[in-house]
Amino acid sequence: MKKKKFQSISLVALIASILPLAALAPSLLHFSLADGIRTAWAGANIVFVLLGLILSIVCVRSKESRSVINILSTIISIFWALLMVGIVTLALLITFVQ
Repeated sequence: MKKKKFQSISLVALIASILPLAALAPSLLHFSLADGIRTAWAGANIVFVLLGLILSIVCVRSKESRSVINILSTIISIFWALLMVGIVTLALLITFVQ
């Protein structure tokens, strides 16, 4: 039962880790979004990255639930989190330099 629970959590973590890639779809289709929709989409991406990171860390911590899916979702979520931290750091740096 516990293993099945971790399998469903790891699948949700992987989906949440991959969902921020959907933000690329409008630009690939040469489609422009309204400002409010872009802001909501950015907020949703932040939530998905944090959700994927938390869930994948929960799954990877337990030795019996470690799998390729859990490790992959953790790596993807860490990449997105580092990317977000880098963008915020760069924005703050540019703001204070000017």
